[in-house]
Amino acid sequence: MGDYGNLFRLDGRRALVIGSGGIGREAAVALAAHGASVICADNDPDRATDAAKAAGGTELTLDITDHEATERAAAEHPDLDIVVLTAAVNVRKRILDYTPEEFDRVVGLNLKGTFTVLRAFGARMVAREAGSIIAFSSIRGRTVEPGQSAYAATKAGLEMLVRTASAEFGGSGVRVNAIAPGVVETPLTEQIKSNPDWYRAYAEKGALGRWSRPSELAGAVVYLASDAASFVTGATLAVDGGWTAVDGRFTPPM
Repeated sequence: MGDYGNLFRLDGRRALVIGSGGIGREAAVALAAHGASVICADNDPDRATDAAKAAGGTELTLDITDHEATERAAAEHPDLDIVVLTAAVNVRKRILDYTPEEFDRVVGLNLKGTFTVLRAFGARMVAREAGSIIAFSSIRGRTVEPGQSAYAATKAGLEMLVRTASAEFGGSGVRVNAIAPGVVETPLTEQIKSNPDWYRAYAEKGALGRWSRPSELAGAVVYLASDAASFVTGATLAVDGGWTAVDGRFTPPM
């Protein structure tokens, strides 16, 4: 019989959270609350410091679009048990209005950055034959709307990278999974929140009829990092308030 009382405990484990604002900050605090020692990384040192203080951890300035810097960070922290990647950017424009530079910016962080993190930190986990990597996808990896071309493509691509990494790393005991949030109250969604009609329309798309808070993603991170998910890999866990289950729904009069 398993020790179910400690199923979600992370005592003695070392975690790195990349992207320390919003969801990343809450993930770091939750991991620490379950016993992990946490490093909070961000390309903005102030965000990294704020998250590290909240989680009782340490901060690291890191830009994952810089391949060499990411490799150095992985070499300096070769004994990580958990890596969480939340960093992302979105440029909301229709395809005909998108510039090549904007496309490269979104793909460079969201997709190439994911590849860089998987490669750098995954190599150390494979060598140690243990670890859990958790990357953040989105409902936009499955369902789109006008203005989401590059972002949606990167999130769909991220899920394929996660699945491939799970297949390649699994024999070494390393698990790789993704979390797909719906609409979350973060700085990334400021453009939507500033438009009352847009904000309300998004709230009404999900089964729960509201936006989520960053803290509501933290439980999924702890789960995938812990022994509770010891046989879970190559999965994308939807934490979207039912958006992808009921998208486009109509509630008829009964």
